[in-house]
Amino acid sequence: MENRTLRVFKTMSYREKPNSEELAFGRTFTDHMFVMDYSDAEGWHDAKIVPYEPLKIDPAAMVFHYGQSVFEGLKAYLNPQGEPLLFRPRKNIARLNRSNERLCIPTLDEDFLLHALKQLIYIEKEWIPKADGTSLYIRPMIISTEPFLGVAPSKEYKLVIILSPVGAYYKEGINPIKIAVENDFVRAVRGGTGEAKTGGNYASSLKAQEVAGKEGYSQVLWLDGVEKRYIEEVGSMNVFFKIGDEVVTPELNGSILSGITRSSVIQLLKHWGISVRESKITIDELYQEYQKGNVEEVFGSGTAAVISPIGQLDWNDHKMFFNNGQTGKLSKELYETLTGIQYGRLNDPFNWIEKVATQQTMNKVG
Repeated sequence: MENRTLRVFKTMSYREKPNSEELAFGRTFTDHMFVMDYSDAEGWHDAKIVPYEPLKIDPAAMVFHYGQSVFEGLKAYLNPQGEPLLFRPRKNIARLNRSNERLCIPTLDEDFLLHALKQLIYIEKEWIPKADGTSLYIRPMIISTEPFLGVAPSKEYKLVIILSPVGAYYKEGINPIKIAVENDFVRAVRGGTGEAKTGGNYASSLKAQEVAGKEGYSQVLWLDGVEKRYIEEVGSMNVFFKIGDEVVTPELNGSILSGITRSSVIQLLKHWGISVRESKITIDELYQEYQKGNVEEVFGSGTAAVISPIGQLDWNDHKMFFNNGQTGKLSKELYETLTGIQYGRLNDPFNWIEKVATQQTMNKVG
């Protein structure tokens, strides 16, 4: 029987908040975090908001040995009235449960988790930075904690949500970045865990990113793991190509993460009357269209960067330059519209934004 009570324990020692004009990404953390435990006997239980502190975990915890873990990433923003906003949080929580199912982790009560998240955001609302382009990054994660050296799903888990005030993910900001097509390493394959948000996917991507970084690239463009032809993702983002009057993005195939920003971009483009096609596209096809002069813009989409224009894409001996190395009109419009909605500056016709409730409402726990 799962316990839906949420307890709150405030810190006795508050941290100094950083200058919002000088924020790096993911280096600073707030005063409190949310934790909840799971056991086969009790289900998900002991939900509480506590002071931020290190976790005490047995060295034999299964996460250290077999990598059974999942995580999510979303953001909180301040609107012009100073109210905290969340962007499509229900989509992130639903995706967390899909990742749970793939990793054999017990699923969560999505309504209760959203309630707990909003309570945590309310408590930490003073940590949401006010400078332009900044936000409060939200990182939920689940790890297997049963002390057992056996290859099987764990019987115990811990869910933690931590918060981090952040600036821009890429130092380039909305300016175009330089990308290398990855030919040697593989991020994920169909039937694997590519469509789940699990740490192993990112660990396997580090070597390629390290090699590309030494050669002056911001990230790599991943091809499929079988034929090494079909375009999948760019770094940790979904990728889009404006080819003539159409925008093309790789279809979800079991190895590509279903991005919340990706679905938002597709919805926005259709709302604007722009043709969008989700389909397979090979690197050869892209290069052929480039040689014809048809590839007008290329950009990545993701929670951290929102929209990241790509100015140069290098594939073997071929160098592709897009929009004269400038941020394209469509990329800019998508970025400004998405961030405008996220910060409550623009109308939200899709009901993507959720306000964090008032203190009176938030106290109704259990």
